[in-house]
Amino acid sequence: MPRDRAAEQLNEFKKKQTTPEVLTTSQGCPLADKLNSPTVGPRGPILLQDIQLLDEMAHFDRERIPERVVHAKGAGAFGYFEVTHDITKYCRANIFSEIGKKTPIAVRFSTVGGESGSADTARDPRGFAVKFYTEEGNWDLVGNNTPVFFIRDPILFPSLIHTQKRNPATHLKDPDMFWDFITLRPETTHQVTILFSDRGTPDGYRHMNGYGSHTFKLVNTEGKAVYCKFHYKTDQGIRNLSAEKADDLAGTDPDYAIRDLYNAIEGGDYPSYTMYIQVMTYEEAEKHRFNPFDLTKVWPHKDFPLIPVGRLTFDRNPRNYFAEVEQIAFSPANMVPGIEASPDKMLQGRLFSYNDTHRHRLGANYTQIPVNCPYRSRARNYQRDGPMTVDYNQESAPNYFPNSFSGPMDCKRHSESTFTCSTDVNRYNSGDEDNFTQAGNLFRHVMNEEERQRLVSNIAGHLVNAQKFLQDRAINNFSQADPEYGAGIRRALEKLQKAAASHPVNLVAAPASNAKL
Repeated sequence: MPRDRAAEQLNEFKKKQTTPEVLTTSQGCPLADKLNSPTVGPRGPILLQDIQLLDEMAHFDRERIPERVVHAKGAGAFGYFEVTHDITKYCRANIFSEIGKKTPIAVRFSTVGGESGSADTARDPRGFAVKFYTEEGNWDLVGNNTPVFFIRDPILFPSLIHTQKRNPATHLKDPDMFWDFITLRPETTHQVTILFSDRGTPDGYRHMNGYGSHTFKLVNTEGKAVYCKFHYKTDQGIRNLSAEKADDLAGTDPDYAIRDLYNAIEGGDYPSYTMYIQVMTYEEAEKHRFNPFDLTKVWPHKDFPLIPVGRLTFDRNPRNYFAEVEQIAFSPANMVPGIEASPDKMLQGRLFSYNDTHRHRLGANYTQIPVNCPYRSRARNYQRDGPMTVDYNQESAPNYFPNSFSGPMDCKRHSESTFTCSTDVNRYNSGDEDNFTQAGNLFRHVMNEEERQRLVSNIAGHLVNAQKFLQDRAINNFSQADPEYGAGIRRALEKLQKAAASHPVNLVAAPASNAKL
């Protein structure tokens, strides 16, 4: 039976190792016998002086670090970003300084709601996080394969994620939890429509687009700022799995997407994505018909066309998964001069939470881990010490500021753009900022009839497991996006319920295509 490149990884390693290296302890001391512990006689107790055993077991007890709260299951790769078009009139970031310039990059693709051992083919958004190792520091663009998100206020994020994980009593996925939250927050309608569409189960990570999703600011050398959205379009073409195929792969190859990416890169079929931006001026933002910082909405391409920027190419697999993928840490707060935050509420919330979770998961000095280190722009600051300080700790340089002894100085040419705020501080209700227009447009004008039928079928196949009042509330929301949208779901539900009545069984959501939900 033929074996793919992932299956042959150990054989490839063996070919490169002409002779085995000498086995050592964690301190580098050579070992004579790795198979037998020293005992008092052949049947006697083990001696406490067996440093080899203690060293091995103590480390084994500490091998696992906390998995990510979201995006726990993922795949990684490394490569480069190359500028193909000039956008310096919008952005002064050095990464975009000239056509042909290349910057090393890392990516982590992921599912969102499932645990580390969950299926790659679950119906779920996919994370698409890229780290650019620039001369001005690391820039992270931390997005998904969808241009929008479920909510527009980060205060709702923990509850959203709780409803898409496990019931705290049964430890099972709970359709009532999911649909209760979704239907009480109708701003989710746009993202839910994408999630249950064909694009909710992409065919691996090579055949999906990526989006920065949030609105950012770009600032040029003159200090002029514009608002911006980032897009990655797959050069391999969009390809999705049917719900049936996704379910089948969940059982036969739950690591399908990781395997597909690894084999493609190992075989020289390097995946690439073309980067585009959309640009909106401050004046356009003031006058636009909807809030341009609302993460539940897209910027229409006819109003804000895509502007090509460059290409991302991934040509190297991780040398070690734990070191380079499990420990890689992304944060939207990692921005370089020329790229800044906008008033996007969800972005504002993420600016804190990502670095905070890395400090919990990886430690206070997680930026010293090689895959996270800004190796093309050495960190020079007044942060010192802490657990697992493994670099030079900035040696003898002063550890306070200001100082008179040539410590690193701030540089005014990297000042952020200025902006004016003149309004009242309040807890403004953002729950009803046109929750349905774009979802309706997607249903009517973007999807063809076959895609609409699959969307309706996918929603009904999961909604049928929720209680009747939740079904009615969901149908009401979808009907506000488009009357036929809601009516189609009602018909599909009635059909499923009629079939269940004639063949009494417990209705259970599809194991993979709805696994996260």
